[in-house]
Amino acid sequence: MAIAALATTPSLADTYNVRDFGATGDGVHIDSEAINKAIRAAAGKGGGTVYVPAGRYACYSIRMASHVELHLEQGAAIIAEFPTDSAGYDPPEPNPHSKYQDFGHSHWQNSLIWGIGLNDITISGPGYIIGKGLTREGDRRPGIGNKAIALKECSNVVIRDLGMVQCGHFALLATGVDNLTISNVKVDTNRDGFDIDCCKNVRINSCSVNSPWDDAIVLKASFALGYFKDTENVTISDCFVSGYDRYTMADASWQLDEPQAPDHGGRTGRIKIGTESSGGFKNIAITNCLFEHCRGLAIESVDGGDVEDVVISNITMRDIVNAGIFLRLGSRMRSPEGTPVGSMKRIHISHVNAFGVDSRYSSIISGVPGHNIEDVSLSDISLHYKGGFKPEDASNPVPEQEKAYPEPWMFGTVPAKGFYVRHAEGIRFDNISFHFEKPDSRPLFVTDDADGLTFSGISEDGKPAMAAGNSPHRQISPGRQGCKQPL
Repeated sequence: MAIAALATTPSLADTYNVRDFGATGDGVHIDSEAINKAIRAAAGKGGGTVYVPAGRYACYSIRMASHVELHLEQGAAIIAEFPTDSAGYDPPEPNPHSKYQDFGHSHWQNSLIWGIGLNDITISGPGYIIGKGLTREGDRRPGIGNKAIALKECSNVVIRDLGMVQCGHFALLATGVDNLTISNVKVDTNRDGFDIDCCKNVRINSCSVNSPWDDAIVLKASFALGYFKDTENVTISDCFVSGYDRYTMADASWQLDEPQAPDHGGRTGRIKIGTESSGGFKNIAITNCLFEHCRGLAIESVDGGDVEDVVISNITMRDIVNAGIFLRLGSRMRSPEGTPVGSMKRIHISHVNAFGVDSRYSSIISGVPGHNIEDVSLSDISLHYKGGFKPEDASNPVPEQEKAYPEPWMFGTVPAKGFYVRHAEGIRFDNISFHFEKPDSRPLFVTDDADGLTFSGISEDGKPAMAAGNSPHRQISPGRQGCKQPL
C-alpha cells in the first residue's frame, strides 16, 4: 500500500513554470490564461507546483485546482489588472441565498484567484499578490473583480509566506473551508483582510494585517452556502492587526493621515467574531496578538448564531478608537425566517492590556431583552482610558438598538467609564485595573438587567476602587438582584 501511494504522489520534478506556458511577466500582457494552462497541466498529472518566477504578471481570474500549489517566487507579483470592455474577471455565479449577506460574501468566482470544491491546495510566497484592479465595493457589472483570493467548500488548504496589497473587498474570503492554515502572511489592504466564514479547523498564525477601512481578521458564519454551518475549532495566534493608512505598513512608513474608515467610525483593523452570524462560533482561541491604531476586540452574534467556548488571552492594544472590549448579542436576524435569536456563553478573556482607549464607549457587554449574555469571565486586564467625561455627558437613556448593525457607537456615550453591562448574567470581573488620562466622573461600572455579577480586585488609577470614596458600581434597574460590590 505504501508503494502504491508513493507512486501517485507528485515528485520534485512535477513543477510547472508559467513561462513555459506563455506567461511574460512584463506587467503589460495579460498572463492569467498562461497561468491557468499551467494549473490545468499540473492537475491533469495528479498535481504539482505551478511556479511563478520573478516578474510582474498582469492577470484576471486564476482558477485553482485540487492537488496544486501556486508558488510565487521572490520578486514575483500577480497583479489584478483593471477590466476593459472586452476582458475582465469571471462573472459572479448565481446564489439564491444572497439576500442574507452582502454581495461580496455571496460569490466567489469574481475574484483574482478562486477555487470551489477543491482539496489539497496551497498558495505560497515569498512573492506578492497586488489587487490593483479590484474593487472594494459590491459592483455587479460584468468583468468586475472584488476579491484577491476566494475559496468555497474546499478542504486541506494552506496559504503561507505571501505579501498581499490593495486586495479589494477581501484579501481572503474562505467560506465552508475545512482544515485551513494561514501562516506568515502580510496583508495591507483597502477593506477586509481575512474573512473566515463557516470554516472548521483553522489555524492563523504569525500574520500581519493592516486594514484601516475594515476588519483585519474576522470570523463569520453567514448563510452564503445555503445552509447553517458553524465556524469552529479556530486558533488565531501571534498576529498583528492595525489601522495605519492604507499600504503604509507594507512600505514601513506607518502613516496616520486618514482618520476615518468609510463608515466614519474611526480606523477599523481589528480582530472580530461576527457580524454575519447565521451560524455559530464554537471552540475559538485567540492569543498573543497585538492591536494598534484600530478598533477594539469585538465578539458579536446578531443573526441567530450561538457563540460558545471562546478563550482570548495575552492581548496588547494601543490607541483604540472605540470600545476596548465589545460583546454584543443582538437580534438583527439577517437569516432565514424562523431562525431564533442566538446565545453567547462561556467566554473567557484574560491578560489584556489596552492603552489609549476612547472613553465614549468604555467597554460594553450587552445582550437584548430576553436574551442574556451568560458566563463571561474577565481577569487580569488593564484598561487605560482617555477619560474626560461627566455623568451629564451620558444622561440620555441607552437605546436598545436590537436590530442595528453592531458597533459601540450604536449606544451613544455610555454612562459608565469602565464597563457598561446590560442583559447579562454570570459575569465575573477579577483583577481589573482602570486608568484615566483625564478625570472621568462617571461610575466605573453601570449595569442594567444584569444578574449574578461578581467583582474582585478592582482598582482605579492604582488604588482599590472602593478607596476612592464612591462605589464603582451603579445599577440602573434597582429591582433586579444579583450584582455584588467588589470584594
